[in-house]
Formats: sequence, C-alpha cells, structure tokens
Amino acid sequence: MVQVILNDQALQVEEQKTILEVARANGIKLPTLCYHPALKPSGSCKLCAVEVTGQTGRQLTMLSCVLKVKEGLIVRTESDLVQKARTKAFKDLLQMAPQSRVIRKLADDYGVELGPPPDGCIRCRLCIRVCKEIVGARALKMEKRETGNFVVPTEGLCIGCGTCVNICPTGAIELVDRESVRTISIRGEVIGRHVLERCEACGKLFATEKFLRHVQDRVIPHPDVKEHHQYCPTCAKLFSPRVRSSSKFRRI
Repeated sequence: MVQVILNDQALQVEEQKTILEVARANGIKLPTLCYHPALKPSGSCKLCAVEVTGQTGRQLTMLSCVLKVKEGLIVRTESDLVQKARTKAFKDLLQMAPQSRVIRKLADDYGVELGPPPDGCIRCRLCIRVCKEIVGARALKMEKRETGNFVVPTEGLCIGCGTCVNICPTGAIELVDRESVRTISIRGEVIGRHVLERCEACGKLFATEKFLRHVQDRVIPHPDVKEHHQYCPTCAKLFSPRVRSSSKFRRI
C-alpha cells in the first residue's frame, strides 16, 4: 500500500492502481471517452487530466488513466490548470467530431464552455429574406454575437409556415410536428412553437392558426360573399368550384 494525497485527502491505496481508478473508487468523477476498464489505457482523448505537484513543487498536468500511484503523490482533480487542459482536450475532440452531442454534453457536465455548436448555417440570408420579402412575417434576423453572425428569431413574429425550412440550402433550420404542435428551430434555439389546426374536411393537422390568419390578412381586399372553410391544400382543391364543375362535365 502507498499513500497519495488526492484533493487534500490522504488515501491508502494499492500499488499499480491508476489515479483514475483511485478517484472513481472514492466517488470523484473525471471525464473520459477513450477509457474502458477491460482495456489497457491509451490516454488518447486526454480528458482525464489532473494536476500533479512535482518534486520541485511545480504543478503540471498528467493523464489520470495512465498515471500510477506512488508514495507521497499529490494530485488535484479540479484547478485552473486542470480546467485549461480539459478545455483544450474538449476543443481538440470537437475538431474531429464537431456535431457530437456526447462531447458537448460531457463538457457541459464539467463546466467547460465550448461556445455555440456548429449549426450548418452558411449565412446566405435566404431564410431572412423570404420571411421578410415573400411571407411578410419578419420573424428572422442576423445578429452579431461574440463568435460571429447568427440567424436568430425575433420573438413572437414566427407564424409557423415553414418557408424558412424549405428554402434553407443546408437544412440548418428544423421543423418538427409532434402531438399537434409545430416547432421550428435553429441550433436548438426555438424560432416558433405553434398548435396545428385541423382540416374541416379530412381532419388532418395542416397549418398553424397564426399562418391561417396571416394569409387571410394578406389577401387583397375584395367584396367578400363566399362561405369560408378551413381546408388543407388537398381538400381545398377537391372542394373547389372549378374541380366540382369539371367533374360534372366529365360525367355528362
């Protein structure tokens, strides 16, 4: 047995154990991705760095998965030096797997700030322009943040039409219809969330109330004498006077 000092606590541990094994045995968490107890440690992910006090009293970082215990070893698992090494390791991993949610979640668990995740957006502004110039909702804008320009929502203006989703050339904007609710988002940031309305004919969920009202408000004013129905596009075509009259003509 040898004595090591781990986070100011003196521990008697078996020889040949690693600091990572000792830390976990004592309820101290350290981030790892490349470590598995059935395999020989490789230290490739470099996330498990700890601070070690050398013989000269100087602090340095070493990887806890390969660092064997020895008499009098002084180790800290949380320090400015550890945080700096940990942040670098996370950022290096993200260069190889920039879309990895596992890496970002693990970094968040250990208080490592990695900045906004890549969003697939090429800043072409098509979504902003179509929302302003064609739809007329003006629900999107370009905002300058610390790490660059980002497409962001203007709160409360999205009508849930999905035009921005359809026009985006890289699929950066996401539309999800789930349990009668439509959510449109970019980078996980919600642009709009709306309850979907049902078609009066077939019962299909097809559009948001805001979108239907927006379309009605945008129609050029004219003498309104027709009966209004809330039809999905398919049923609107099916029940249009033109379709009904042409069907009668074919039956003659």
